[in-house]
Amino acid sequence: MAGRTVRYRNGRNTSRAIRAAAVTACATLVLAACGSTKDNVASEGGKNGDGTGKVGVILPLLTSPFWQSYNDYVPKMAKSEDVDALKTVNSNSDPSQQITDINNQLNQGVKGLVVAPLDSAAISAGLDQAERKGVPVVAVDVAPEKGKVAMVVRANNVAYGEKACEYLGKEIPSGKVVQIMGDLASVNGRDRSEAFRTCVKEKFPKLKVLEIPAKWESDTAASKLDTLLNANPDIKGIYMQAGGVYLAPTLQTLKSKGLLKEAGAKGHITIVSNDGIPQEFDAIRKGQIDATVSQPADLYAKYGMYYIKAAMAGKTFKPGPTDHDSEIVKLPSGNLEDQLPAPLVTKENVDDPELWGNTVK
Repeated sequence: MAGRTVRYRNGRNTSRAIRAAAVTACATLVLAACGSTKDNVASEGGKNGDGTGKVGVILPLLTSPFWQSYNDYVPKMAKSEDVDALKTVNSNSDPSQQITDINNQLNQGVKGLVVAPLDSAAISAGLDQAERKGVPVVAVDVAPEKGKVAMVVRANNVAYGEKACEYLGKEIPSGKVVQIMGDLASVNGRDRSEAFRTCVKEKFPKLKVLEIPAKWESDTAASKLDTLLNANPDIKGIYMQAGGVYLAPTLQTLKSKGLLKEAGAKGHITIVSNDGIPQEFDAIRKGQIDATVSQPADLYAKYGMYYIKAAMAGKTFKPGPTDHDSEIVKLPSGNLEDQLPAPLVTKENVDDPELWGNTVK
């Protein structure tokens, strides 16, 4: 996930409880369509309608700068894509609340839903509700493990871990590196963690990976990093899987221990992040961190709106290249995913005006 501070109020294994609590509904319509790109469209003649109607947009949280930016982009992109989007709903890091939010939106009669899932397994309860009512859903940022969606709008999270590995491996000949992981119950956390781990093992065997399972929680990241540094003061590199929640606590922890050295200075710890928020760009300019992978908050909002409109019009996809520099792939779940580009940002290109993190006021 893009920097979530997820805390499960009823424990980490919430799927069964959420499913049991989900409100069922009867309807004869069945979700029938997916979205399309211009070069991969297979129109079904508008089975679901003409693409009009109210669209509900459900956020995972608003405590991360990444999701704050996505939230700001939603109404702008809805307008540009001619989508009648309702005011966004914040599930506040609670997977159970997210299922309730989906049900509430369905009861309001929305014709489409754009949801950023908090839990890739538990979200299936909400997707089942939507399918029973014939309401298409586009998932943003997280691919559901089960349940039908019209499209997953997401960057390639495996590439995030690989890019971080490649950067650190080229900068650090040998020694200890840390990856501050996301929640391993999330497909995003798993993809980034395993990709980083595998890449280091195969390409940079002189690096030793130490891991901090931080569950997208800033306070957990800070406390565990502090403990790890006490035992390993010779750490040479850090990979933060979510700058939105890990940047500030990581820098503060390093500063408190006298380990926050500017890039190029003796003792500098090489740091690579994920998200592409303005705060990361500022940290790169100051030499506090070295790189980040820019997760496209603007494109998440844009193509979330694009695909839900297409889905409501009954359009479908095929896997393959799109007309917007991405590729649609088929997932093990059977759903399709548009893997949007996510460039590596360093001091060489941090001022690029095309990066969304440089357009946020």
